[in-house]
Amino acid sequence: MFTLVKIAVNAALITGITELVKRSLYAAALLGALPIVTIISMIWMHAEGKEVDSIAKYSTTTFWLVLPTLPMLLVFPALVKTGSGFWFALLVSIAVMLVLYGLQVLLLRVAGIAI
Repeated sequence: MFTLVKIAVNAALITGITELVKRSLYAAALLGALPIVTIISMIWMHAEGKEVDSIAKYSTTTFWLVLPTLPMLLVFPALVKTGSGFWFALLVSIAVMLVLYGLQVLLLRVAGIAI
């Protein structure tokens, strides 16, 4: 039953953002930019009895893995502005993000930061 509640809340959040964009692009972008998925995930983990240390580790790991996603949000509009189609721009943006994930993991290992 709890799984169904989680699915409903998560689906409502995504649907809410996509519906909000019809009314206010800025408000939808702001809501989408908030770490809502991370916050909700932390709440679900706490509700399921996960140790606070485990939730803290999740939070730290999420921080390090958010950084490589940020350039994707600039690559996509840059490609669209140059005439690239939606799917091409999205795929290239995702590819850039995946490469940056790999580099981030390597850099963290070199720096001795375990994620």
